[in-house]
Amino acid sequence: MSNSLYTTSIPVFRQMLGGLSAVLAKAEAHAGAKKIDPNALLQARLYPDMFALLRQVQVASDFAKSVSARLAAAPVPAFEDTEQTFADLQARIAKTLAFIDSLSPAQFEGADTREIVTQAGTPKEKRFSGQSYLLNYGLPHFFFHVTTAYAILRHNGVEVGKKDYIGTY
Repeated sequence: MSNSLYTTSIPVFRQMLGGLSAVLAKAEAHAGAKKIDPNALLQARLYPDMFALLRQVQVASDFAKSVSARLAAAPVPAFEDTEQTFADLQARIAKTLAFIDSLSPAQFEGADTREIVTQAGTPKEKRFSGQSYLLNYGLPHFFFHVTTAYAILRHNGVEVGKKDYIGTY
């Protein structure tokens, strides 16, 4: 692949996690300014059968770190899902960014054809090439959870827009 999977993944995860961090900061400020219990936002969801904001952020973080690790042939770090506050979520995003920033482009050499096997959340294992794993599985799931976190907050009156979602690039 002429464009390494490093440049197709790490900068995208970095940008979108940065945007998510900024959106969460605005949500926390919104809760304070409007005298809203932060848990009302942290536990908000778009529909009863969907994850709450807290879990959306955790899963977005999980996809960023696990996809990056697997493509780099590195161990996937385990993060406890114990976050309860906006500060906890910010710390998780920072920890995720620190991990993905620790990966070098050299670790991604050959990642496009590397076999990736997943089992979590599925009844059967799934096998992908690295390229398919990133483009058809990892990025779509990551964007779903980042987008849903944004949508939960926007739906609940937090004044965020497209620039906030996109982050700095």
